[in-house]
Amino acid sequence: MTRVLVLNGPNLGRLGIREPDVYGTTTLADLAELCRAEGERLGLDAEVRQTDGEAELIGWVHEAADGRLPVVLNPAAFTHYSYGLRDALAQLTAPLVEVHISNPAAREEFRHTSVVAGVATGTIAGFGMNSYVLALRAVADLLARER
Repeated sequence: MTRVLVLNGPNLGRLGIREPDVYGTTTLADLAELCRAEGERLGLDAEVRQTDGEAELIGWVHEAADGRLPVVLNPAAFTHYSYGLRDALAQLTAPLVEVHISNPAAREEFRHTSVVAGVATGTIAGFGMNSYVLALRAVADLLARER
């Protein structure tokens, strides 16, 4: 199975209690299980991680770059301003799918700009937790095309 990192940025460790009207009631543990199950179905070993720290997230991206690992990334607030994260992501050679639970374009204006989108293979947003399922399917499809 191909290993894929499913990386989550700040405040996503509080899923299930953080703004349930926006993010739903699914917890990070529930999301991790959903990703692992869908990954297994697709022949992917989905490794789900979450951090509130920009430096730790960048370190994980470096790990993915060095290992040529595909990444599904919900950068959360880092989406809008982390040029350090964007520069790290630009080093990836495997697929990178940016994912968002809500649709940033339908929210506050400051959420409309993604500094990550320009280096991502694609972006999936607005489908709740199913955004991750769709992202994993996209990764599996991209990898199949490379073979």
